[in-house]
Amino acid sequence: METQKIWNKFNDELYFFILKKTKNKDRTNDIFQNTFLKIHENVSKLKKEEKARAWIFQIARNEIANHYTKEAIYVEKNSANISEPLEEYQSVCCFDNFINDLPEIYRQVIELIYIKGLKQKDIAIQLDISLENVKVRIKRGKDILKNKFNTCCKYEFDKNGKLIGESNCAACKAS
Repeated sequence: METQKIWNKFNDELYFFILKKTKNKDRTNDIFQNTFLKIHENVSKLKKEEKARAWIFQIARNEIANHYTKEAIYVEKNSANISEPLEEYQSVCCFDNFINDLPEIYRQVIELIYIKGLKQKDIAIQLDISLENVKVRIKRGKDILKNKFNTCCKYEFDKNGKLIGESNCAACKAS
């Protein structure tokens, strides 16, 4: 299969897939470009044409994860120079504090799955724990976060257990 054929068949779907994940057009454009560069460089490795869609979307997922990994390293290195929280996260009350306050075993899996976009089975392999253990840690970490949002920020829960409403905490009113 040729790169041009992949482009013609998948470019719109792939672009909107990346946009849905990043919710930022500039990031999407960067990741989209890097994804097609990788596709072009490795198209000769694609053995079966019927697996092209899965192959290119896996490349896109990897590029999204790479982008956020590089961004996290950049932010970490430059965080001493930042006096205010990143604009992107300002709309989520106390989020960074709550994530940082999680016990390490929960914070680690929450960051890997929701920030870096890894799959649960890949996290299990990376951390050398069972898949069930990963699932339990995710659930417990999410429960801790929900309780913190409810207690500190006075968010409410809908009938499905999801946070709803506006922040109503002293920390947010001070900023």
